[in-house]
Amino acid sequence: MNVSYWEIKTWLENVDYTVVGSGIVGLNCAISLKKRFPKSKIVVLEKGVFPHGASTKNAGFACFGSLSEILDDLKSHSEEEVKTLINKRIQGLKLLRENLGDKTISYHQNGGYELFSDTDNTFFNECISQIENINKLLHPIFKQNTFYLNANKFGFKNIQNQYVFTPFEGQLDTGEMMNALIIKAQTLGIKILNNITVKRFSDITNSVQVETNYFDFKTSKLFIATNGFASQLLNESVKPARAQILITKPIDHLHIKGTFHLDKGYYYFRNINDRVLFGGGRNLDFKTEETTEFGQTDLIQNHLEMLLKNTILPDISFEIDHRWSGIMGVGCSKRTIVKQVSDNVFCGVRLGGMGVAIGSLIGSEMTALLE
Repeated sequence: MNVSYWEIKTWLENVDYTVVGSGIVGLNCAISLKKRFPKSKIVVLEKGVFPHGASTKNAGFACFGSLSEILDDLKSHSEEEVKTLINKRIQGLKLLRENLGDKTISYHQNGGYELFSDTDNTFFNECISQIENINKLLHPIFKQNTFYLNANKFGFKNIQNQYVFTPFEGQLDTGEMMNALIIKAQTLGIKILNNITVKRFSDITNSVQVETNYFDFKTSKLFIATNGFASQLLNESVKPARAQILITKPIDHLHIKGTFHLDKGYYYFRNINDRVLFGGGRNLDFKTEETTEFGQTDLIQNHLEMLLKNTILPDISFEIDHRWSGIMGVGCSKRTIVKQVSDNVFCGVRLGGMGVAIGSLIGSEMTALLE
């Protein structure tokens, strides 16, 4: 593609900082850079029409981890590591809400519920037996008990008669959140270019040569925030993980209110505008879902509908309105990779399905890597 003098001068010349990815992490990184270096020229490159990956595809859970997820994390992480992970999620959510405002992102703290199958008494009993220990572990963060037992007040079927409830979990409008971040970035003078795919880059003495599908240019520093697509540019331990989601048409007198986790967090649902948004099922076919390709599979979509009919909305008629998928970045550890890759290249990837919670914080942490 031949670019004009005006295009070079306005967008591609004398670029101080380039951020790859206009998702939660990328935009927060760009905003943090602009606040720290107000006179700098910052360009954000986005491969999609919308922020590609998971930032505009996620379920809008402002969560920090269900009881069973935390217990599972303790099998591969120390208690201090788990506390650090959860504290980062809480601090990240606080930063997100402070930066954008609860009204702007339609944040509501209706609490979070974890449901357990009525056929798995052993797992349920194991989890509830650890509530007191986990509450003690997390008391320094929340200053009160984090998890409680609650009765099945929503009338779900085929589950245990009690939920594990936390008052600290919230929900938000993913689209409004990302729109607000884009507006904030553009208001600060940050330039966002869509439909631009970074093919490769070379770190040279005092700058980075960047090759895209439309043009090549130089930037003083390069920040990579592509999460689930990180392996396409970086040699880091990040695997893509596709998450499939559906949403119903509006349901009269919908009684569900809150965020809900089922089957160790592999399924999750919430209320939104008189609808039920329901996602998950990756555990049905891990290998197929380890992909950067968007799409749905009959296996998972049919199972989601079955759970809607038999467990979540029993005796309530519903229709599916939309289906979609997002790409997360996961790995053998829940710790996010925030590091200096080379002299002039930095990254913040592998958010482990917690992008809403930690994205704002990771963006700021990437900026802090600069001397």
